[in-house]
Amino acid sequence: MTDRRAAVALQALKDGNRRFVEGTLARITDHDDAVRKELSAGQSPLAVVVSCSDSRVAPSVVFDQRLGDLFTVRVAGNVTPLEVVGSIEFAVSQLGTRLVVVIGHTGCGAIAATLDEVERPSDSLTPALRSLIDRIRPAVEHARADSPAGGILDGSERRRVLDQAMRENVHVAVRELGSESELLARMLRDDGLVIIGAEYSLETGVVDFLE
Repeated sequence: MTDRRAAVALQALKDGNRRFVEGTLARITDHDDAVRKELSAGQSPLAVVVSCSDSRVAPSVVFDQRLGDLFTVRVAGNVTPLEVVGSIEFAVSQLGTRLVVVIGHTGCGAIAATLDEVERPSDSLTPALRSLIDRIRPAVEHARADSPAGGILDGSERRRVLDQAMRENVHVAVRELGSESELLARMLRDDGLVIIGAEYSLETGVVDFLE
């Protein structure tokens, strides 16, 4: 059963994104001494947002939320290695957060780099970059399955594969969080936790929730 906290948080994010798109930001500007003093005593964020590290995707801005509203975990390609899972587990178990949003975005460089690696394998990647790309690779290969075998995609077909891979990568992360963490799985089942995916358009600023 969904916890009311999750529903309230989701609506707050939707309302905030609407303000962002309309250019009527309100909450993110609500920063003063009183807010900082209040937050120095503790935090109770509305939602956990797992997002790409891309400088054009800043969750607090995109959702028009002030300091303390979002527990943000950022990593290129919005993947979910153990450290990300641990951060989420901390927020939901210790801070009372009941909504987790995994958000991908159009024009993701990590997705594009993975597609490049699939098409033109390189032996010069560092171990860290290899680890990142290997996490994204299944989504890219799945999205590319209907494309011509071999060769390098370009034009509209490349854009289609990149967009589809971005969405699949979000779905993979959501599935992994719900199945590979015993704590999150239990809270999904028994404690009202909600984990959903979303995609952000760099072109329009709109966040579409993949509910």
